[in-house]
Amino acid sequence: MHLLNVDLHCHSTHSDGSLTPRQLARRAHERGVQVWALTDHDELAGQHEARAEAEALGMVYIPGVEISVSFAGETVHVLGLDVDPDHPALVEGLAGIRAGRDGRAREMGESLARAGIPGAYEGALAYAANPELVSRTHFARFLVERGHCASMHEVFQRFLKEGRPGFVPHRWAGLGQALGWIRAAGGVAVLAHPARYHFTPTLEFALFSEFQQHGGAGVEVTCGSHFPDEVQRYADMAREFELFASRGSDFHAPGESRVDLGELPDLPARAVPVWEQWAPRLAHLQPPV
Repeated sequence: MHLLNVDLHCHSTHSDGSLTPRQLARRAHERGVQVWALTDHDELAGQHEARAEAEALGMVYIPGVEISVSFAGETVHVLGLDVDPDHPALVEGLAGIRAGRDGRAREMGESLARAGIPGAYEGALAYAANPELVSRTHFARFLVERGHCASMHEVFQRFLKEGRPGFVPHRWAGLGQALGWIRAAGGVAVLAHPARYHFTPTLEFALFSEFQQHGGAGVEVTCGSHFPDEVQRYADMAREFELFASRGSDFHAPGESRVDLGELPDLPARAVPVWEQWAPRLAHLQPPV
């Protein structure tokens, strides 16, 4: 199970990725992915297209979503894996989050205009295939294209993180609320890329504890934003909190993402893969040579 090529985190044009679900499925397959999930931000619209293409290519498909959650004043992301993409509680909950995203994006545009960059909201909107999901990534692409910054990283450092001109906080779903939607839809909740959150050790312990208490089942151990020491740290955290370990590239776009689909190292041997829960569906798969 550890050695299967599994990628359970990526984004399409339905949120802030640059490829369609069909194109992502083909890219994943070309790179040897055997078990794949599309996990757009707060959006399920690409699920049926992703599943159809993945299964046509012979991959095992796991329906997914990445939900934006507020915890201790910070934005935290929770993956819902193996969810029913048509479940009313999940569909309605995500619709409420998307409605808040639009207001936030407009405020970001106004903030950047005050900083001397007019038209940023309209510019970001042009990069978003889904107008309900204009995100910081779309603003960053616009600012790079217009020459305000040389790279996506520079945009986030100068404009889009807390304390900078384009940063606008947003109140997302509560942790218990989001996990309730995932469980209602028959899914498994996984805490995404935990090393990205700038919590103190005390707050991080509180996050893991509350996540577990609300029925959280896994944590992303091997992912595109984790360095080797962080992979080991969160493999240990998974064991401490009796959580499954997940693996996902968090791929958004060719040439933009740090890790491509299917290119992550294997999970540490002591971690229990979240995909063990789907063992009957994976029994026919053999680890890549």
